[in-house]
Amino acid sequence: MKKKLVTLMLTVALGTVCLAGCGGSESEEQVLTETVTEQDAASEADKEQADSGKEEEAQDEPEAEETEDGQDADKQAADLVASLIDAIYVQERTDDTDMQCAAAKAAWDALTDEQKELVEGENADPDYFGRDTGDASKDDPRNQDEIGENEILVVSFGTSFNDSRVKDIKGIEDALAQANPDWSVRRAFTAQIIINHIQARDEEKIDNVDQALERAVNNGVKNLVIQPTHLMHGAEYDELTEALESYKDKFESVKVAEPLLGEVGEDATVINEDKKAVAEAVTAEAVKDGGYDSLDAAKEDGVAFVFMGHGTSHTAKVSYSQMQTQMNELGYENVFIGTVEGEPEETACENVIEAVKEAGYKKVVLRPLMVVAGDHANNDMAGDDEDSWKSLFEASGNFDSIETQIAGLGGIEAVQKIYVEHTAKALSE
Repeated sequence: MKKKLVTLMLTVALGTVCLAGCGGSESEEQVLTETVTEQDAASEADKEQADSGKEEEAQDEPEAEETEDGQDADKQAADLVASLIDAIYVQERTDDTDMQCAAAKAAWDALTDEQKELVEGENADPDYFGRDTGDASKDDPRNQDEIGENEILVVSFGTSFNDSRVKDIKGIEDALAQANPDWSVRRAFTAQIIINHIQARDEEKIDNVDQALERAVNNGVKNLVIQPTHLMHGAEYDELTEALESYKDKFESVKVAEPLLGEVGEDATVINEDKKAVAEAVTAEAVKDGGYDSLDAAKEDGVAFVFMGHGTSHTAKVSYSQMQTQMNELGYENVFIGTVEGEPEETACENVIEAVKEAGYKKVVLRPLMVVAGDHANNDMAGDDEDSWKSLFEASGNFDSIETQIAGLGGIEAVQKIYVEHTAKALSE
């Protein structure tokens, strides 16, 4: 029964791939066949070992055997989908990526609701295809040709959360397009894992950096401006500038605009106008969304706002300390900066909890200090797992209430304006 089910799912997956025009070549079929064969062989071996010495018992209890076989078949089907998801949960795009994305979705669609709940792999779970993150059709992948001679390529890490992608990333892109009507605005993501997720689940194809640059070259772009939506001059920014090196001689001019927080600076005391503008913008939005007329009014009510960034081991991690300095310089005594990664050290969750406690605040509002409100905001910050920030603040027993605001920086008009200004500066240089 298992073997029949796997063969059926393989047939469905390959059929879908062929109908979608994604291939069906011998090499592509081999990718799927090898995956399924390995899974099938492992499962059959496990079954043979489990069934060894149990023939008499199985004969005496035919109904139990039938039920067990049915459960095994469900697990086999779920494991197949998990292996197909894990195969596209990678940072490198290959010639087989399009086919693998289509095959994973076809195999998922062939599962029953009960089987979908059993999907579990190294990176696979039922939420990969099953979680509702909004309407992807509202997004614009900005992968069109007919670019013209002048292009602004907006490069983001990316997010598979559709609503956030539309509000935060598309929001920035739309603002840049409106401010620069004589330039074509296009998109690239640096996270291939996210690109594959969106393509497999929603059939929306977003270019990675190499694809976007090749598209620009093939379209005859002469003047290229790169606007990163990254928060700082961190690892993602460095990888972007490295990728550009091999393309610089293919354009008449290539310019890279500043990320959101501008130059990093040497230590935690260094701040700038970009950091000030971001601090003011995110705090104003948090206060408004919290239902207060001012930050002082929230302070009088015993409320502390905690903005959670990602954190990094890169030397640019000092940017988070600088943001705390900026908040202090603005007189925002009830605003605290933290990071998921806990780098720099003072931004670790336990240290932020202690700082808020010592300051005497009894109510806490958590909000991401990230361009998009994606996985980190929804899970690491606002999730129900015991290691989420919301859960850790609650478990500390130091506070009367913990609220979360799931909103990215990219959806704030004042933040979009900063990106527009950075692009304008690059264009004028």
